[in-house]
Amino acid sequence: MAEVLLFHHAQGRTAGFLGFAEQLRQAGHTVHTPDLFDGHTFASLDDGLAFAGQAGFGNLLERGVRAADALPSELVYAGFSLGVMPAQKLAQTRPGARGALFFESCLPVSEFDTSWPEDLPVQVHGMDADPIFASEGDLDAALALLTSGKHGELFLYPGNQHLFADSSLLSYDADAAALLTRRTLDFLATIG
Repeated sequence: MAEVLLFHHAQGRTAGFLGFAEQLRQAGHTVHTPDLFDGHTFASLDDGLAFAGQAGFGNLLERGVRAADALPSELVYAGFSLGVMPAQKLAQTRPGARGALFFESCLPVSEFDTSWPEDLPVQVHGMDADPIFASEGDLDAALALLTSGKHGELFLYPGNQHLFADSSLLSYDADAAALLTRRTLDFLATIG
């Protein structure tokens, strides 16, 4: 079974985020869910992003990186939206990564001043009309990553919701979330 370091999105460690982590645990995986927001959760994405902006995106990124310090190096790094920042940085820069799962976000590989590790598998998931994922550069970054000969998959789901896999949010899409979860579990089964 795989060991996963899973980072939350800008609304914090919501019930839906924790429920997703529990689904992975029930499949036999070890899942760590550090809290980058010190217990804060937010009813709206805008409120969560405002909090993240006040805390400093760089500070949150470094909190995420430090969350890995006490864990083994052989991890799958995963994140939802904002949580992709530390997940991607760790996947690209921390030796021993086993895989990466990016939900509703992807950064240009150049963001972390190093290339993508050779043969590191990655999945990127997002909605094809999500105004954040599809229109703000994340989809382009995912396509660039995956068309550069890297071992990975991009899964696009029909719809325009951001954070569609969090069952505690109004943006939740049960069908797309179920498919995302199944694909995630299939990915982890190949790692473990």
